Amino acid sequence: MRPTRAIVTVCGVGFLPGAPGSWAALLAIPLANLLHVALGFPGFAAVTLVATLLGWWATVEETRGQDNTDPHFIVIDEVVGMWIALFPISAGLWWMGSDLMVFPWPAWVGGFLLFRFFDILKPPPVSWADRMHTPFGVMFDDVLAGLLSALITLLGAAVAHGWF
Repeated sequence: MRPTRAIVTVCGVGFLPGAPGSWAALLAIPLANLLHVALGFPGFAAVTLVATLLGWWATVEETRGQDNTDPHFIVIDEVVGMWIALFPISAGLWWMGSDLMVFPWPAWVGGFLLFRFFDILKPPPVSWADRMHTPFGVMFDDVLAGLLSALITLLGAAVAHGWF
């Protein structure tokens, strides 16, 4: 497998049957937890930035000369978007000095559901990025879906912790 194909398919996950985007988003959860435990939030955020840039580059390479700039096997965008959706959870645990081995699974599952909601339904501004039909748009719509999910997570945490 070419390195660019390995990147965009997340080592072949993009070729799984059914809903490869959902499979990739699910895989992103244990990967995020591993990065969170090993590197803390700053390291997790740095790896996410690198994955975003590598994903964009690999998507450019894999779609060069093709009409379809967003084939179903490209799922690195789902992993990146999912990781961004989980930023508030990782950051909150890290900033509070919590044991990084804590795995608040309801929060991770909530992040997954929010991300898939925004990624599938594509409300504005996600739909705007999706309509770019460029390798940048492939990555950016999922970045925006992740950011919207992260904002809702932050709002939920604010309400749950009585900040409002």
